Amino acid sequence: MEIRGVSVSLSDIAARAGVSVKTVSGALHGGSGRMSEDTRQRIKAIADELGYVTNLAARGVRKGWLPLIGVVSDGLITSPFATEIVRGLDGAARSAGMTIFAVNHSGGTAGVELDQVQQFRPRAIAYAAMYHKTVDLSEKLAGAVGVMINCRDLSGRVTSLVPDEEGGAGDIVRYLLAAGRRRIAFINLPGILAGTLREKGFRDALAEAGMAPMAVLPAVRRALYSDRAPSLVATHIEALLASPDRPDAILCGNDRVAMEVYAALARAGVRIPHDIAVASFDNQVELASRLDPPLTTMALPHRAMGRQAMEILLAEDAAPPRVQMLPFHLVERASV
Repeated sequence: MEIRGVSVSLSDIAARAGVSVKTVSGALHGGSGRMSEDTRQRIKAIADELGYVTNLAARGVRKGWLPLIGVVSDGLITSPFATEIVRGLDGAARSAGMTIFAVNHSGGTAGVELDQVQQFRPRAIAYAAMYHKTVDLSEKLAGAVGVMINCRDLSGRVTSLVPDEEGGAGDIVRYLLAAGRRRIAFINLPGILAGTLREKGFRDALAEAGMAPMAVLPAVRRALYSDRAPSLVATHIEALLASPDRPDAILCGNDRVAMEVYAALARAGVRIPHDIAVASFDNQVELASRLDPPLTTMALPHRAMGRQAMEILLAEDAAPPRVQMLPFHLVERASV
């Protein structure tokens, strides 16, 4: 019996399997804990063979939700990285017959924004931030949010997907070492979680190789990094070049810092990578690919975080809360 190309119902699957519609529903949509695993797998195999697609909209209406995924955005949609996270979410959502919508907030509590999201009766809600940070969620938010993206709950009540900052820093340091660089300075992002974790990964990777950092320097004058804060990059480059043992590589806290490093080295007549290699984090493609030479950088796992967040939100059974770190991806260009 082959009925692909037409709408396949639970009754069709039940007739083929010789079981009740209720049993089929339990096998495909969760529940029916007393069912044997063999029966569950046999029903799923028949459903796949017949081309059954879950009608999430109909299920949602019966259960009191619509085929929507709400996102409470902590400044995310104003970030250059929003596109990648949203692409990851949206691609996985479309495959499941769902639609994404977001409400943005910046600063303070997100209670009002949560109310706005919930009025649409979404299937699930995610909380996403524009940069990796710890968020002190209210009890109301912690109870409503199914996953946090690019941020983590201070109290660990919600599963969080974040970049593996330490691992990414270790990987880029090992890459620089493999390229023969031995005197590595780091111009880092002060006062933010990503900078703290990247510095730890940087130091650990050098210690693993029996080496010490040449210098770890703040990119801006303020205690908390902002791309609007007064920059110290030019001053640091001037001092590093004036030292008797100048660096042969500079690791930058992000691609914006790298852009400033390029400009300072160019003014001093230093060639990249012949005299000094430059590497970075983030992979802001429109920036990194247009520098001369194009910048080698560690790409944040934003799209992967979006895809994985959707899997968590649509899972039938919620797993215990945890922080899951996703790896960076090395983008090799011509600056090392």
